[in-house]
Parts: sequence; structure tokens; C-alpha cells
Amino acid sequence: MINKLENIAQFISGKAFTSKDFTENPQIEGALPIIRIQNVNSDESQFKYWNKDYEERYIVTSGDLLMSLSGDFKLKIWDGPKALLNQRVVKIEINDNVNKYYLFKYLQSKIYILTNMGNSSIINNLSIKTLKNFNIELPNLTNQNKVESIIRKLDVQLSKRKEQLKHLDELSESLFIDMFGDPYSNEKKWEIGKIKDTVVNTQYGTSKKANVDEGRYPILRMNNITYNGNWDFSNLKYIDLDERDISKYLVHYGEVLFNRTNSKELVGKTAVYLEKNSMAYAGYLIKLTPNEFFNGEFIAAYLNCSYVKAVLYNMAKNIVGMANINAKELSNIDIMLPPVSLQNEFAKKIEKIEELKKKCQKSLEYYEELYETVLHKAFNGELFKE
Repeated sequence: MINKLENIAQFISGKAFTSKDFTENPQIEGALPIIRIQNVNSDESQFKYWNKDYEERYIVTSGDLLMSLSGDFKLKIWDGPKALLNQRVVKIEINDNVNKYYLFKYLQSKIYILTNMGNSSIINNLSIKTLKNFNIELPNLTNQNKVESIIRKLDVQLSKRKEQLKHLDELSESLFIDMFGDPYSNEKKWEIGKIKDTVVNTQYGTSKKANVDEGRYPILRMNNITYNGNWDFSNLKYIDLDERDISKYLVHYGEVLFNRTNSKELVGKTAVYLEKNSMAYAGYLIKLTPNEFFNGEFIAAYLNCSYVKAVLYNMAKNIVGMANINAKELSNIDIMLPPVSLQNEFAKKIEKIEELKKKCQKSLEYYEELYETVLHKAFNGELFKE
């Protein structure tokens, strides 16, 4: 059954609390945190506090359904402390015939539609009137409860697989520390050299424009390398290369790609390329070709370890909002120089971990696809008969 939101819920808009009266001291008697847009949109845990008079209707407690109405519209079932509702955040109080989790997931799945309904100027804003007139597919309460049960079970499976992938990433770094020691203290007393001592050469990627679906070679860009040094081959673009450029702008098995330009937090992402077929790589990446005494797995793991990430963060230069580390600076970074036999042993162990990660990733993708299918059917009245 199709219902307008105004027929199944009440909407309480936040108050425009006077910012000059905010306090940052939560210890003041009677002070309550104020839920602002960022506390909903990005899980920001830093609060401003209010210790003056307020109306009871602006109180938010754990379990309340909230939605931000400015910027990137987001929904959240509040799980924080007792707080007060600020402007441009709305509390949605549901009727007895509505399952809160069902409504939360329904609106979350339609957020792109709500975004397009916003009054976009400099900042996108959604009015309460528009929200109230939004239509939703609302089955009877029994079926809403069934949908909640199924979605929660799938959420558990998704969380498990994401947690498994996280643990496998942590295992990779733990293995590195176990075999080579902490780069900060170098307790295994390895000789220290420079990155340039480990490679035949460094090469910037091509600046040639890529196409969405035309070109001989897939091209790797900075977003294809994850923060932990894994590959994400989704959203690949394609490119043609002249014969004279193939040797420069293709990355081959065992070579390493370093993200030289990104936000300060992400610059320096590094991954070793382990695919059989070569790909092109873009200009924000630097290719490192290991010499005979070094294994790309070791170089990438070294550059991705926590200590070296901190080094990269501190050395990156901000240029017009982006941080940069050039090839010369990269080449002069200190690195431990263990024997290649130990590096190769490390690479074999990492290979086994990667096999587990691939299985886990495949399982995650299966449940993600199943999750989307269930949501689509549930929120289009196709999952259960009324």
C-alpha cells in the first residue's frame, strides 16, 4: 500500500539554538549535547553543548529516527547520549502501524530520490513539506517486521565479512612486523637504504585522457588503490597507447604503484600489481619497478605500514587542496634492506592471505547483491503477499 509520510509519522524540526550561547564544556550542570547536521551526516562525535532552557520536544534519546535536511541528506537511528535537536535536522516519530527500522531502511534506499527533490542552491536543502508528501510502499506491520528480520540477518552477514577482511588486512601488517620488525625501531638491525636502492626506475603515469568504454587498455587511477593497499577494479576506464609509450605506461606483474597526489590522509597509498594482464596507469600514480634484490610485495607492505604512512603524511606538500609527494622525494625515503630470500618468503605467505581475502571478498559481494535484491523487492511490495 502506498502512503504519504505525513500519514504515518510526525516530524519535529530542530530548533535554531543561538550559537553564541553554545558551550564546549560538557561538565557544566544541565549541559546537553546539540545534534547538528554533521552529527548525522558523518557520525561526527564532537558536540557543542547547551545549558540554558529548552522545550521537551527537542529532546533526542537513543533509538530516535533522525534525518538531516541540508547538504548530503542522511538518516540515522540515534545511538548517542540524550541530546537536543538543532535546526536542519528532523526527528521522525512513527505511528503504531509502522516499523521504525523498515522506514529507516526504506528512506535510506530512496535517498537519491530525496536528494533530487531538494532545493539546491549553494547547499542542497529539503523542506519538511516535501518530505511529508513523499510516497512510500508500506505493507502491513507483520510484513514490515519480516522485512526487518531479513535485513538484520543480512546486515550481520555483511558485517562479518567486512570484519574478516579487516582482520586479514591487520594480519598482513602483523606478519610484516613479525618477519622484519617495526620500521621505527628497526630492532632486527637491518641495513637502512633508500627506496631508490630497491628499484630499477620510477615512472610517472600517463596524462592522456581516458574513456569510459573505449580503448585497448584498462587504466588504473588513484581510486583503484585502497587505503590498505588492496585493489578495487570497479569503475575502470580505458585508454589507447602509442607503441612508444607502452613500456612506460603499462604496469606489469610484480611492479608497484604509488599514489603521489591525493588528500593528505590518502597520499602514498601503495599496491603491488599481481594481475596476469598488464594495465595502463594514470599520472597521479608512480610506477616502481623492483630490482633483482627486492620483491614488490615487501616494498608495498613497507610503504603501507603504519609508521611509514605517518612519515608520508608529514612529508606530503599541500598544493591547492591536494597533497603531493614527487618521484624524487619518494626515491629518498628510508627503507630497511632485508635479504631477498626473506622478502620472497614473506610474499608467499601474503599470497595465501590474499587467497583468503579473495574468497571473503567474493562472499561479501554475494551478500551485497542479495541485500540489494531483497531491499528492491521489499520496498516495491514484491517480497511478501498482503
